[in-house]
Order: sequence, then structure tokens, then C-alpha cells
Amino acid sequence: MVDEPRPGDMSELYPFLYEGQADLDSVLKEACRSTEEKAAEIVRLRRQVAEASADALAECAEEMAIRFASGGRLFAFGNGGSSTDAQEVATTFLHPAYGLSLPALSLTSDVAVVTALSNDVGFEVVFARQLAALGRRGDMAIGLSTSGGSANVIQAFEEAARRGMLTIGLAGDQGGRLAELDLLDYLFVIPSSSVHRIQEAQTTLYHVLWELTQHALGAIPSSQPHHAG
Repeated sequence: MVDEPRPGDMSELYPFLYEGQADLDSVLKEACRSTEEKAAEIVRLRRQVAEASADALAECAEEMAIRFASGGRLFAFGNGGSSTDAQEVATTFLHPAYGLSLPALSLTSDVAVVTALSNDVGFEVVFARQLAALGRRGDMAIGLSTSGGSANVIQAFEEAARRGMLTIGLAGDQGGRLAELDLLDYLFVIPSSSVHRIQEAQTTLYHVLWELTQHALGAIPSSQPHHAG
């Protein structure tokens, strides 16, 4: 007997695996169709974002290059999957496969600091308090939120703006509360309601931003093709 799907079950993502005694061939066929559909969607999203944000990405990279060249540092932050993306952003800039190594730090990496602030003050300040201690004029803050509504990301941007930092937001759907912030210098929105597709497209976006920054710094010849993730 097959249980009825429950909210949040894997059956909501892959219903063909839970529809009675489906034969192997039909399951594999449906799995291939689902994979092709998801791949086509992320390709479409990447192209859509590239067309809509190409000029802003190039301008943002130029601004970042100016700050890096003047000793500026990059701070990245986010929650959940966006936390791991923030760590990848920092690693991409600090330990690149090629090009210049640039100063970057993920504010989600120090578990002691994050848990101390969460426990003693409140989770909404875990990034803002770190920027208050470390950030300075000329630095950069890049925050990721698939919903665009994370309170601690918003507070971090408010703190970054007070300190004269370049503020760069990555969000999904329609941008959420981040789209309502007047203080953001740049906001790149992935127009999708799927968390998975948003994060996949954001990965491409910040890898392109890194490579454009390297080009702007003269570390990579402009003729070299992009190898964004």
C-alpha cells in the first residue's frame, strides 16, 4: 500500500515515484523528462538574467575592482543554502583557480561568533554586528537571500550602507524586501519561485561577477572566455 503524499514529502517533487506500482521503464522515462525540464528552466533563467543584468554586472564589477585595488575587502553572508553560497563567494575571490587572490570573508563561517550573537543578542544581528566590527568605508558587502526577506541580511545591508560600503544583493522571485531597500547599490534578482533554480542561477551570477572583476583589474585578458559555474 502506498501512503498518500504529505506536504513537504519527496512525493511533491517527484510524484512519479509514488504513484502505485509504477514499472521501472516508466519511472526512468519520467525521471529523464523531469531532469530535462529542470535543465531547460535553469538555462532559460540564466539567459534571462544575462540579458536583463549584463550592464549592471559589468558596472558592479568595475566598482568592486576599484575598491579591491584600493585595499577594500569583500564580506559575504546568507542563510541556509545561501550560507554555503556565501562561503563559495568568499572562496572564489580569495582562492581563485586563476587570476588575483582578493580579500574576502564569509560571515557565516565562524560558528562561535554566529552562535554567540544568536544566543546573546538575536539571530537578526549575526551579520550586522560582524560588519560593525570589521567593515569600513571602501569595503563591499554581498548578501544572498532566495526570498529577499531575510531580516539578518537586511540589517547587514543597513549597517554596511552606514559604513559607506558597496552593497550588492542577490535575491529571487521579485526581490522581496531587498527590492524595497533604497540603500542597495546593486540588486540582482532571479525571476523564479523555485529555490533550487534561484540558487543555481545565483551561482552563475556571482562567478560571472568574480570573472568580470578580474578582467577589470587586468588579471585576466579580456579575450579569455568565461568559465562561470
